[in-house]
Amino acid sequence: MAVCADVGSTYTKVAVVDLAAGVLAGAAAAPTTVGTDVLHGLDAAVAAATAGLGIADVPWYVCSSAGGGLRLAVVGYEPLVTAQAGRRVGLSAGAHVVHVAAGRLGAADLTALRAARCDVVLLVGGTDGGDTDTITHNATRLARARWRTPVVYAGNADVRAQVTGLLRDAGVPVTDADNVLPRIGVLAPASARAAIRTVFLRHVIGGKRLSRGSRFARLVRAATPDAVLTGVEVLADTLGGDLAVVDVGGATTDVYSVLTPDERASGPGREVAGVLWRARTVEGDLGMRWSAPGVVRAAVEERLLSAAEADDLAAAAARRAADPALLADDDEERAVDRRIATLAATVALRRHARGAATGERAGRDLRDVRLLVGSGGVLRHAPAQVSGEVLTAVLADHAGGWALPRAAAAVVDADYVLAAGGLLAEEHPVAARALLRHHLGTY
Repeated sequence: MAVCADVGSTYTKVAVVDLAAGVLAGAAAAPTTVGTDVLHGLDAAVAAATAGLGIADVPWYVCSSAGGGLRLAVVGYEPLVTAQAGRRVGLSAGAHVVHVAAGRLGAADLTALRAARCDVVLLVGGTDGGDTDTITHNATRLARARWRTPVVYAGNADVRAQVTGLLRDAGVPVTDADNVLPRIGVLAPASARAAIRTVFLRHVIGGKRLSRGSRFARLVRAATPDAVLTGVEVLADTLGGDLAVVDVGGATTDVYSVLTPDERASGPGREVAGVLWRARTVEGDLGMRWSAPGVVRAAVEERLLSAAEADDLAAAAARRAADPALLADDDEERAVDRRIATLAATVALRRHARGAATGERAGRDLRDVRLLVGSGGVLRHAPAQVSGEVLTAVLADHAGGWALPRAAAAVVDADYVLAAGGLLAEEHPVAARALLRHHLGTY
């Protein structure tokens, strides 16, 4: 047995996994106790999930997005290539990219970087053997500014030792990784993603003061979106073929997609910043509670709402933003939640496919997606028919300006196994694959 837990901003979700059978043995959720100590909510959720199972001393695998998750800033060589590549890699590492700077940092740029209140800076720039002046200049500015926020260096390999040495000598916490863009059109995220994860665990979790002792920091293994993307990757590899996930949350709507690499992407028309075949995007203006008004505004811009419906829905969305704890406890309020969820998922998939959220010139080709997975409390807690209608609407979005999947099944991660599968993937790969196949393998 193993305990897998996601300490979210609002709720802590726990899944107890039978590692031998690759199935859930128990599950529970409890409010995340950010106001006191997150261990209070975590321990309560674990106690509820394991009640009656007669287990003790089982390993815990924990991910967290509490306290705002992982806030990352990208500093790159120029906006359309290395800075964009860094942004994509940051998203794939489970970060909320709060700031992107490009070119030689000046005083105003440093001020803006500080104002972003990031947890980690991803310093990129120059292909291997290419420009070294810009990234060296930017590292020098950070060093002279007495920068103390952790830095991940993932730029030109030719000056890696020089730049990281410069930063360390100035007292800047720095972790080095392979270049995210070693050659034009080649995006290599794995090393930087691992480095960001290491920095998140070493510096960020403890620094957020979510718990009084060190136990919580020792338990956490990944940022929640990083664990979920790993779960999505395992599911895609297990089932075979392309898939997509749309996760409708209270503040954001995240979209993940795993695509089969296309050899044409390396041809003359290739993306100079490279293509991330396993990608995540975050829509910070689309959510069920804090960002509900943004859903209405975006839906109007996308011509998904009539003027009359927009007025009524805007009032309901404002109530949700003012009271994020609001529970839809009657048919009318549940219908409003369902409508907001449908619009948020539809707009998020449109942006993801068009490439507006990923910065990809040609967008992301989802035509071969075989499975669309829905996630988020609004879908998990709804009757299967209702959540199915939300995903069906997304797959029937013919006016969205993106090529719909030719033939896709839809399923809801009702048991919240994507994060659990991602957490187990490294140490228990067989159990992770079996768990995801059992609960989400619909074809």
